[in-house]
Amino acid sequence: MNIERRDRRSSLAVKVGLGCNILLAALKTSIGIIGNSAALLADGINSTSDVAYYVVVAIFMRLSRKPPDDNHPLGHSQMESIAALIVGSFVVTTAVAIFWDSINAAYLLLFVGNNASAISPYTLWAALFTVFLKIVLTIFTRKLGEETKNTAVMALAYDHRNDIFSSSAATIGIVLGRLGYPFVDPLAGAIVALVILRTGIEILRESSADLMDSVPSNELKERVIEILVDIDEVEDIERLLAHRFGPYIIMNLTIGVDGGISVAEGDRIASKVERLLYTKIEFLRYISIHYHPAKAARASVGTKLVN
Repeated sequence: MNIERRDRRSSLAVKVGLGCNILLAALKTSIGIIGNSAALLADGINSTSDVAYYVVVAIFMRLSRKPPDDNHPLGHSQMESIAALIVGSFVVTTAVAIFWDSINAAYLLLFVGNNASAISPYTLWAALFTVFLKIVLTIFTRKLGEETKNTAVMALAYDHRNDIFSSSAATIGIVLGRLGYPFVDPLAGAIVALVILRTGIEILRESSADLMDSVPSNELKERVIEILVDIDEVEDIERLLAHRFGPYIIMNLTIGVDGGISVAEGDRIASKVERLLYTKIEFLRYISIHYHPAKAARASVGTKLVN
């Protein structure tokens, strides 16, 4: 996938999610108020907060496409990871808010009472519609996230999945509240809050790893070994350091070669390796290659290449 198509697909995920959340926020908030459903109203407020951070994500996604400049020679693609951090922060905040609302609802049930029988049946249809739409959005956004490998889009997919849980809890609360079991609503809300909190922490962990130059995955290392094994002049790989920069990969590679060759020959081999890796590894933005005499490589560090 080229970078232009990737940007279009990523923007599509944001625009579709933003439009749907605007619709759901207006629908659930208005019906929650008119239909006397605290659960649906809380879910509508959740969708309203979704609209707010979708706008923020859209801004950061646009900034990530700015071309390189003197202060950012590799571009601005890390804005995608920052956008994912924002999503994760909002998700954690939402989880805390839902948990607190559940405690407050439980308090009202115990000491104030509840008028659940007055809940309108229209609130149930709104909650069910939300569950259905969020299932579709989760599948759609996750597919785009896996296709583009965009951390911000994947974070949005996780958030859509969380909304399935929260809307399902609202649905259960509405149904059982009308049947005379109002205590189920705050209980379901508390459980959902814990699930959402776990997802938010996972989003923060993954996006932080991208920003903190985490070591390359075994999959990437095995891919590099697979590519270089056919180059006879490369005898081993001493070190491989890589990290993601938005969609791109930045790599530092140290290879072991015959110690008796000239500097010019070593440079030729390094250039050959560089051209091959640029061709074979998608979104490899920059690579720095060092070469050492293979006999100097330590067995505990190097990876012997066997043809």
